Formats: sequence, C-alpha cells, structure tokens
Amino acid sequence: MTRPEYEPVGESPFSWRAILEIVQALALAVVISVVLNLFVVQVTEVRQRSMEPTLEQNDRVLVSKLDYRFGVPQRGDIVVFNPPVPDATIPYVKRVIAVGGETVDLRNGNVFVNGQQVNIPQAHGTSLPQAPQIVYPFTVPQGQIFVMGDNRTFSSDSRTFGPVPVASIIGKVILRFWPFDRLVFFAW
Repeated sequence: MTRPEYEPVGESPFSWRAILEIVQALALAVVISVVLNLFVVQVTEVRQRSMEPTLEQNDRVLVSKLDYRFGVPQRGDIVVFNPPVPDATIPYVKRVIAVGGETVDLRNGNVFVNGQQVNIPQAHGTSLPQAPQIVYPFTVPQGQIFVMGDNRTFSSDSRTFGPVPVASIIGKVILRFWPFDRLVFFAW
C-alpha cells in the first residue's frame, strides 16, 4: 500500500482559522455595505404612483447621495426626499421644477418658471393649484426647491405642501434598475 505524499497532521479540513476568515470577510462586507448605503448610494422602492410613467409603483431606483454634497439640485432632477408632511413615513420621489429664487406660476393647467412654460415630455395631467396657502406666482425661497410629480393629476407635491428644504433631500435618482426590462440611466 502506498502512502500519500502529503498527510495533514492533527488538523481537520474545517479549521477555526478558516471559519474566522469567513466571519471576517462577512463582517467587512457588511461594513462596506452600510457605509455605501449611508454616504454614497442607496436603493429605494417607489411606493407612489405620482411619477408615472417615468417611475412606476414598485420600481427600484438607485439614489446618489453624493450629487448634492458637491452640487445643488437642478431643474429636471428626480429627487428622493423626506416630505414636509406630518406623519409621513416614507420618502417621496418627485421632479425638481424650480430652485431657490425662481418663480413658479400655474396657469391654465400649465407650469411656468420665470415666465417660461416648462415642458416635461413625461408629465401628464393638468397642473392645477392644490392648496389655498400657496399663492401664484410663487417665488421659491433660497435653500428650497419646488417639486412636482410627472402624474400631475394624482401627485401630492409642492402644490400641496409647499417648497422642500434642500436639507430634506436624500439624493438624486440616477438609475431605475428594476424591473430589468425598464432599465434606464437618468442624466447625471
């Protein structure tokens, strides 16, 4: 009978060292995931229908948390934010219509910013005022944004609750990745 060239002495194939390395790798993966989620990007599920057809209910989007650390929101950006609504439990997803210092007017179901009509091809429905406390033309205060959903008829947005502080923005939507057949990158 021949002996094997190498025969491990006193060490089982499942050593404590191997288990420790696996645990360390998993812990590192969790730390990296948490740091990325807190400071760089996060995945968000769209819960409302107010951004249809751009974003549909149950779509999954990737939200960049870096864009507004190094820049400011721009008209047309799709943002995720904590709404200035009492008892709101989920973040809202809306499109930036105007930024601080700009004037929004709603006339005949259309949106005007600084006197120019805003045409967003994805937007549909009429853009009517929704709350009596917001008088048009409305000038957006500095440090705030005016947001609206693309599904104008069924969107609770700045027409209802007023402008949103920039500090309430979680991030900018940069990618819709679920469902896969609707994958789209949004402009950076």
